[in-house]
Amino acid sequence: MKKNHQLLAVASMLVLLCCLLFPSSSTALLLLPLSTRQYYSASRSNCPQSKKVLTSLHATASSSSSSINEQQQQDPRTLIQKGMQSFRNGDISTSLQYFNKANDSVPNNKLTPYLWQRGISYYYLDMFQEGHEQFSLDVKVNPLDVEEIVWDIACLARMNNSNNNNNKDGRAEEMGVFPVENQMSLPKGKQDRRKIMSTVYSLFRNDGATEYDLRHAGHIDDNAATAAAAVGGGNSNISDEFYSLFYLGLYCEIRGEMSKAEMYMKMAQRSRYATGVGSGDYMSACARVHCQLRGWV
Repeated sequence: MKKNHQLLAVASMLVLLCCLLFPSSSTALLLLPLSTRQYYSASRSNCPQSKKVLTSLHATASSSSSSINEQQQQDPRTLIQKGMQSFRNGDISTSLQYFNKANDSVPNNKLTPYLWQRGISYYYLDMFQEGHEQFSLDVKVNPLDVEEIVWDIACLARMNNSNNNNNKDGRAEEMGVFPVENQMSLPKGKQDRRKIMSTVYSLFRNDGATEYDLRHAGHIDDNAATAAAAVGGGNSNISDEFYSLFYLGLYCEIRGEMSKAEMYMKMAQRSRYATGVGSGDYMSACARVHCQLRGWV
């Protein structure tokens, strides 16, 4: 119980900070890490407001502009939104340009460790060193988010694969070095609050979990999903199913097992979560864009 309270306290502080920096209820959580942002997605409109005197990133960026139009162009919140939309549209290069502009609009690199979206764009542009550097910074401010650690492992693995003459579309002629060296880890005794991520974490770090274990943890079975929905647990179940499929696809890709990677990622893209209640999840867009870039249609 104490551990849960501590995690919630950290998450709440992050939400409060984002609300102070970006007061719009629809975008206040843009900079939160993947896990925390998902946790609070159902209550964005209830984001608390504080009267404490803090210098927000938005105000800092806007104060250097000489006109309303220039302010809007330099608003990091707007730039991040445009970057995310460009990514959803499959324009990864443009998404990176917007994320870089957002980063440059805030002095002293204060925004840099919160731009996890940029790290994902780096991955899909085969800029694995830059992606590794981004996720390394992300984990420093959000050490309990398994997904940021996993994406860093993916970047490191693809860097190794690149040395083995990978093609641009992600196909590997040889399997890269796996598990990777110098991979990050959760703080000792800590874990991501999402149960499915414990198995994802173990699989990517080669800590004992297998491909089968992640499939099983995601309840990738129509009968199990139907039973869960009957007792009101359908949304949670299909979310686990999607994340299992997505990260199985990513896992197989970085290992050079492209046929299996294609199978899993296409299943994730077409899953009930990605096409239904989770269609607005940025990771649902990642699954779709991943398939488009690899030609898995």
